[in-house]
Amino acid sequence: MPSITTRPCPADARVILERAGLAPAWARLYAARGVSRPDEIAHRLTQLLPPAGLLNIEQAALILADAIHANKRLLIIADYDADGATACAVGVRGLRLFGARVDYLVPNRIEHGYGLTPDIVRLAAEPPFGDKRRPDLLVTVDNGIAAVEGVAAANALGIPVLVTDHHLPGDALPDAACIVNPNQPGCTFASKHLAGVGVMFYVLLALRAELRQRGAYADTPEPDLRSLLDLVALGTVADVVKLDPNNRTLVAQGLARMRAGQASAGVHALFRAAGRDPARATVFDLGFMLGPRLNAAGRIDDMALGIECLLADDPATAQRLAQQLDTLNRTRRDVEADMLEEALAILATFNPTDSHSLTAFQPGWHIGVIGILASRLKDKFHRPTIVFAMSERGELKGSGRSIPGLHLRDALDLIDKRHPGLIAKFGGHAMAAGLSIPAGRHVEFGEAFETVVSELIDPADLEGMIETDGELDIAEHSYELAEQFDHAVWGQGFPAPLFTASFDVRMQRVVGEKHLKLKLARGEAVFDAMYFFHPDPLPDRIRAVYALMPNEFNGQRSLQLKLQYWEPVGE
Repeated sequence: MPSITTRPCPADARVILERAGLAPAWARLYAARGVSRPDEIAHRLTQLLPPAGLLNIEQAALILADAIHANKRLLIIADYDADGATACAVGVRGLRLFGARVDYLVPNRIEHGYGLTPDIVRLAAEPPFGDKRRPDLLVTVDNGIAAVEGVAAANALGIPVLVTDHHLPGDALPDAACIVNPNQPGCTFASKHLAGVGVMFYVLLALRAELRQRGAYADTPEPDLRSLLDLVALGTVADVVKLDPNNRTLVAQGLARMRAGQASAGVHALFRAAGRDPARATVFDLGFMLGPRLNAAGRIDDMALGIECLLADDPATAQRLAQQLDTLNRTRRDVEADMLEEALAILATFNPTDSHSLTAFQPGWHIGVIGILASRLKDKFHRPTIVFAMSERGELKGSGRSIPGLHLRDALDLIDKRHPGLIAKFGGHAMAAGLSIPAGRHVEFGEAFETVVSELIDPADLEGMIETDGELDIAEHSYELAEQFDHAVWGQGFPAPLFTASFDVRMQRVVGEKHLKLKLARGEAVFDAMYFFHPDPLPDRIRAVYALMPNEFNGQRSLQLKLQYWEPVGE
């Protein structure tokens, strides 16, 4: 059973924020998340870290500027998730604003695997991409830092590679013409959490500065790169990178453009396909409504469909593509539900108290959905989890998700060093990673994974913890505050507000067959509440963890509490 804790709130920072004019509830929330100055939450574009802080970014700008001047053909090599798709769209749209001849190629998850592989390089150099149209420069987005063999293959063909990525590097860097990655050795850029789309956006900022210095805009207006911020915001949120101050500014600016009706046709179409209103765009919309629809293309079909949606300028075309993405997302949900049911049946006897980790494999599982399944199992059992599926080439592809306290990529690195040959390749972050292992060795891998996790993780991290903002005064519970929370920028590393209090359960009934609708009393105050996907009845008195949720129904606006967790309160 997880423990409920209250996030510490530095009193001095809270006082500073209150004196700057923030309401007490906001001052407490921001101070508890490390904000100590009002300008940290202003989210002005002028507050973005300067591009010059990124190692090699001036060199990248020179390479691109020279290529544009020489009318060379650029080919972007994208990744097949939402970050890769948005990074590709930002790269194509942005470079075309500067007059570049640019196209893109995105690997198919099932056919090609991840990133700039030698196979992808050969595909780029052959019809329909090759012959007279062979690219003069390859530009990776959201991949490439581990593409040692792929870059070597490109170099052998005389095609230079510009790598833009944000993933952690391996033991060796590729021999690329230039690498821009905040996480590469020697880069002192203060924000190590840029998503792939953020890195590409920064490269375009540097390119514009280089072209400006060359006098390209002496007589013509400069391209307005703010037009790309809706895509930057979508990719940043969907990739679940830490929302440090720099990323929060990128997301806030992108949301502002969406709410102002300035989103691209593709993003607007994704809102419509999801049944959401871009005029009231939220981080929730990006992470849980648009992001999954975009990701569905890469998981079930071909991410080129998602990229084409983001590149579409014609609203009708964008809407048609967005509807196709919506259909794929429905298919993805069905496949995911079937896989989860199978996994839970396999794990019926699994006792998390006896294990530090979890691995699962079924030959028939869809390789594009194992990441979501790993996330679901991680959430259910609160254990670092890796799920495998069989690839078309006969190897096992794994996708992992971790819990706070275990750096997943470091764990895989340790396994690789201890068991040479067990892992064919791997990469990722602290909380998510991917890998390949030879067929038939998943049991061996599971044993090695369990050993390493047991050594690296603190047993207390396996117990689980729900961090809240403590109690919220009854008087501060309002629809207006809930709506303000809904429109603020929250996410990984900057969590949305959660509160805790004890309630009497005055009424409860099941709605929609799987949700509880409640009336909860706290003293004389009675609140409407919802407990989604939990139809089982609650006891008469509970201690609840909840969020404020603005509710609109039949034109009426009201406050609801959204329960996240509860535990009984003794008599």
